[in-house]
Amino acid sequence: MQDFTHFDQQGNAQMVGVGDKADTKRIAVARGRIVMLPATLRMIQQGSAKKGDVLGVARIAAIQASKRTADLIPLCHPLALTRVNVVFAVNEILSAIDAEVSVETVGKTGVEMEALTALNVGLLTIYDMCKAVDRGMQMEAIHLHEKSGGKSGHWLAA
Repeated sequence: MQDFTHFDQQGNAQMVGVGDKADTKRIAVARGRIVMLPATLRMIQQGSAKKGDVLGVARIAAIQASKRTADLIPLCHPLALTRVNVVFAVNEILSAIDAEVSVETVGKTGVEMEALTALNVGLLTIYDMCKAVDRGMQMEAIHLHEKSGGKSGHWLAA
């Protein structure tokens, strides 16, 4: 098992040094979903939620969250993101909204945390906008789907 890079020799938390690493194009893709009652899903599809365009607001929230990841996760490096793409898809079979967030940068460290943070905040925003009619919504299957760039290269979830 590799050493945890966020701890020094004495076990103290540390921000990983990346100054000597080469700048490379880095991409991360996170996926997940929020499951809800069929009536809630119909309300989102029809645009009849009292708070407005649920998926439009959730998309903006996810993008904002990706840019604020270093403010939320204590040991993350602040990164200059070059692209953030948020896609929501209605999944009528599961009565859910499937979400995928891809984040890109050119830099010394990866964007996995930015993609995962954006995904979670996007799903949380859907929850917030619909909780008045469906408090039982569940976020699930949240995971890093793919990453590329840097020394470790390409990785794809099994």
